[in-house]
Amino acid sequence: MSSIVIGTAGHIDHGKSSLVQALTGKNPDRLPEEKRRGITIDLGFADLELGDLRVGFVDVPGHERFVKNMLAGAHGIDAVALVIAADEGVMPQTREHFDICRLLGVVHGVIVITKTDLVEEEMLSLVRAEAAELVAGSFLEVAPMIAVSAKTGAGLEEFRATLHQIAAEIPKRSADFVTRLPIDRAFTMKGFGAVVTGTLVSGEISEGDELELLPAGARVRVRGVQVHGAAVRTAAAGQRTAVNLAGVELSAIERGMVLAEVGRLATTQILDVQLTVLPSAPRALRTRARVRVHIGSAEVLGRVRILNLPGEIAPGEYGFAQLRLEAAVVAVHGQRFIIRSYSPAVTIAGGVVLDPFAAKHRGRELAKTDERLHELIRPERSRKLAAFVLAAGDQGMTLEQLIARTGLKDTVLSAAATEVERNGAITNANGVFISTANFEELAKAVVAEVRSHHQRDPLSRGLAREVLRERFFSHSAPEVFRAVMHQLEKGTLVTEKDLVRLSEHTVDLSSADTALRDKITALYQAAQLEPPTLDQALESAGVTPAQRPHARKILQMLLDNGTLVRAQADMFLHVSAIDRLRALLQDFASQHEPERLIDVPQFKALAGVSRKYAIPLLEYLDSERITRRAGDKRIIL
Repeated sequence: MSSIVIGTAGHIDHGKSSLVQALTGKNPDRLPEEKRRGITIDLGFADLELGDLRVGFVDVPGHERFVKNMLAGAHGIDAVALVIAADEGVMPQTREHFDICRLLGVVHGVIVITKTDLVEEEMLSLVRAEAAELVAGSFLEVAPMIAVSAKTGAGLEEFRATLHQIAAEIPKRSADFVTRLPIDRAFTMKGFGAVVTGTLVSGEISEGDELELLPAGARVRVRGVQVHGAAVRTAAAGQRTAVNLAGVELSAIERGMVLAEVGRLATTQILDVQLTVLPSAPRALRTRARVRVHIGSAEVLGRVRILNLPGEIAPGEYGFAQLRLEAAVVAVHGQRFIIRSYSPAVTIAGGVVLDPFAAKHRGRELAKTDERLHELIRPERSRKLAAFVLAAGDQGMTLEQLIARTGLKDTVLSAAATEVERNGAITNANGVFISTANFEELAKAVVAEVRSHHQRDPLSRGLAREVLRERFFSHSAPEVFRAVMHQLEKGTLVTEKDLVRLSEHTVDLSSADTALRDKITALYQAAQLEPPTLDQALESAGVTPAQRPHARKILQMLLDNGTLVRAQADMFLHVSAIDRLRALLQDFASQHEPERLIDVPQFKALAGVSRKYAIPLLEYLDSERITRRAGDKRIIL
């Protein structure tokens, strides 16, 4: 059975609730005060089965004081029934509700003229003409216009037939999006606990699912699901859904929260949007205006920053803006919202979310921002994805971050990302997407820095890999750094022991440097296990104080190529001395099986050194896991 959600809209006391009751046999007014006063204060719900079609009605309040309640229910409707009383005609809330539906992107509907039993045909003709004038040029211009009487039943059959016609025109909700249910009502039932209701905007909810309650971030479990009052195993997108939750108290739930798949959506307070200001707005919408933002079933205060010059959007015009909210909400790309003025609270604008996780923009960035937002308006998902990734800069963007922005499922986004990768616009850096232009710029910067290092210090074997990471990737995800280096190491760079060099780089020594290298090498080779200090070695090699910085580079080159080994801070050994000592230890160990123990006196005798050298040598051997300390002795490993 297919299903649609119809929202009633119109002025107070124009017969919306009576119409729903006449169609369904259910009174959508559930509050005692509503029944006593005869007006709808909060959202009402009822359902109707028409053969293979189930219609869910969201009956919204018509009184201007309760428009925010109307907005909480209007976000999830498939079509609108614009209700106009024959004895009054078009009234202020008729116009405001109609404007809200247009701003929310509703494109299907029907005009229902009620209370026809109270007027003559002439009056009915005038109201028809007035209604036609109201909707001229809008999505309701060619919509059916039906005259009904809830009291006599006139026109109700025609209305039911029209609902079938509308349902046939409404496309099936996309299965590409993750589960999202904005909560418009929460209550408790004895023996069941907390129950929430809302229109399931996307995805599915099944009994036993674990979901996340946002913005609170609480994990909840689905104990049961109902659609139109009947228990079901699974609720699908587009259905009015009641969910019985475990793991949360009613006091922790409020209208405006969202039920979503765990870890998929996130909260935000800064949104880049496209705004349309109503022609009926009393004035232009200007930067820093404090407004009421209605998004999903939530109402939150915020301020507007207009991103187009001259910093305002005139009535009847549209443009880009940034909304900076005073409380966190859940929002995704493409979601519609309404803006009402702070005081008096009247509907003045609406629009669509482009980037739900925007950064605050500086004036000099506005040209690039305008270009990016134009890309986000385009219908192609691949273009939108590329725009999001480009905006992330060197940081890049994970699949999870893209899901939070778009609400799309993993598989759908992965397919779009593959398409963009194929086109060369973005690069997948170990699971982090970064624009190919940014990736290539980072790679060029790394190569330039390594080349500059070689020019500054030709005797150096290379630049520390960690220096490159800190200098160019401090704002990037670690995966981006690894991907850039991996790409460069395929040909341009070589990494050896955490040092990075150009693949063509070689250390060419002058004759003087070669002679100094050979002197230093010979000194340490001759000294074996009783080496001089560095100062002593350089002095013996004839190095003046002014030449010592350069001589240290020669020493570092000997360390890098393995000729010398640093045993302690100022203790250097020729590699042949280490090799000889290792052989002596292994021979000693073989003669002292199975203990393989050696103490300091035995080591001094074996190595032929004094205690001055024996202790540092043993500590070095421990650090290299050639020996391991065991009390006052060492085990030869």
